Amino acid sequence: MSLPEKEIQKRIEDLPLPQSIKRALEGELRGIEVSEEEFCEVADLVLADYERSKVEPCEAVGVVAAQSIGEPGTQMTMRTFHYAGVAEINVTLGLPRLIEIVDARKIPSTPTMTIRLDKEYALDRDIAREVAWSIESTNILHLGSIATDLAEMNVVIDLNEEALLQRKITASEVAERLAEGTKLSADQRGNQIIMTPPEPSYRDLLQLVEKIKTISLKGIEGIKRVVIRKEGDEYVLYTEGSALKDVIQFKGVDPTRTKTNNITEIGDVLGIEAARNAIINEATDTLREQGLSVDVRHIMLVADIMTCDGEVKQIGRHGVSGEKASVLARAAFEVTVNHILDAAVRGDVDDLRGVTENVIVGQPIQLGTGDVQLVAKR
Repeated sequence: MSLPEKEIQKRIEDLPLPQSIKRALEGELRGIEVSEEEFCEVADLVLADYERSKVEPCEAVGVVAAQSIGEPGTQMTMRTFHYAGVAEINVTLGLPRLIEIVDARKIPSTPTMTIRLDKEYALDRDIAREVAWSIESTNILHLGSIATDLAEMNVVIDLNEEALLQRKITASEVAERLAEGTKLSADQRGNQIIMTPPEPSYRDLLQLVEKIKTISLKGIEGIKRVVIRKEGDEYVLYTEGSALKDVIQFKGVDPTRTKTNNITEIGDVLGIEAARNAIINEATDTLREQGLSVDVRHIMLVADIMTCDGEVKQIGRHGVSGEKASVLARAAFEVTVNHILDAAVRGDVDDLRGVTENVIVGQPIQLGTGDVQLVAKR
């Protein structure tokens, strides 16, 4: 006789397991007829697996995690990769990307976003293209041509009617934005805009042309390019450049499935828990792309250490390693003499609790058998 669903849920809740495993077990058993005997067998297997997966007391988890990530790191390649089969978008992968993640770089070398759209926008390429154009930073070269008239000492911009319609912007709006950006007057004559530099010199004329080219007329300034790619039934947008806070406010963008490879930006917009998950996902994806599999718990430990203070910190002298309480541990990592001199001046005391400092002074580390102290009865 099979157990009712409510009884199964109650029994799962009573098991001494973490909530995430309980939820997974519940999901797997939902809609399946399970007898009491079968449920007991499944529960025993899950509990045995969980007990086997737990870390032994006094296990050197930090050292094991460092080895487990560092050794596959030696097999990684030093390359950037053309993304989504499109030559224009490069994404850093392999060892340089892993270094970026653990260094908690403020801006990655190739910032990129994966923008997923709401159902009514994702299934039609033309509608998805409109969203892409509204997000992509539009400059004057997208809308027409720019030339210099040396006789009149001015800049002549010829706008393309079709490009204006595609990007849903008018010639008067373009003239207004150019005037705002350059602080000069823009004389609009139909689809032609004429601008004059403050001084009638060739140098000022060329500087004005360069200035006009950099002005963002529409869209988000940081997003240089947006590429559309079909994945399954829906169209997905890939960007060169990242601006999560601005992108998730656009109509048609699904904020729950839109992501960026800029971990600091995720921390600023969505909070530290999201940044921790981003570190885990990015590091796992980087290793998997290289054909390397590392147990997620090692990566989770690194992510926890980087984010435990409520901000994303690098694993280096300006972050986790530089803030260790032990003088000898800091000295062993980098700038040895400075750390020891500063500690001597301040009169710091080292309690010798960590691995590094005990190895330096030549005594057993306080892990494994070194943590156990025996007291003999007389």
